Amino acid sequence: MDTWIWIVIAVAVVVIVVLALAVAARNRRRHHLQDRFGPEYDRTVEGADRRRHAERELREREARHDELELRPLSDASRQRYTQQWEQMQSGFVDRPQVAVAVADRLITDLMRERGYPVDDFEQRAAGISVDHPETVEHYRAAHAISLASAAQGAKTADLHKAMVHFRALFDELLHDDRDRDRAGEMS
Repeated sequence: MDTWIWIVIAVAVVVIVVLALAVAARNRRRHHLQDRFGPEYDRTVEGADRRRHAERELREREARHDELELRPLSDASRQRYTQQWEQMQSGFVDRPQVAVAVADRLITDLMRERGYPVDDFEQRAAGISVDHPETVEHYRAAHAISLASAAQGAKTADLHKAMVHFRALFDELLHDDRDRDRAGEMS
């Protein structure tokens, strides 16, 4: 065979190997994002024009999250938040709309103390989606009910659902660092 045929074959092999490596790298990144974000990955992909744009958004969330200085709660703070939650929850029967608004504010205060960004709801949801991908959907549902309640009122059953959703995130944020510490001690 002529030399130019060998050159064409070598170039073709190199191109195929480079393409295969690129596809493998893209698949690894995709699997990483799917594992890290769980249902949040699917929600983000469904809401984007292209999967590539959604995946870029999720990688940017990770990068922003890595820059955060998240702090564990002190035992005193944890106790204070628990007491505030219990007080708010006991007022639900008499004033459910107020209780839901207070729960939303309490979550925001807890996030702020932990070091999450809290300027607007989407920023809060994106921030917690990195550490709490299973729970961020609870937060979105609770916040939507809270907004609807403030705008035109909501049924007590819906307000109760909001409280259940808020509680899921509250519990994770309240106990997140303790669980990680315990896991580290057991290793």
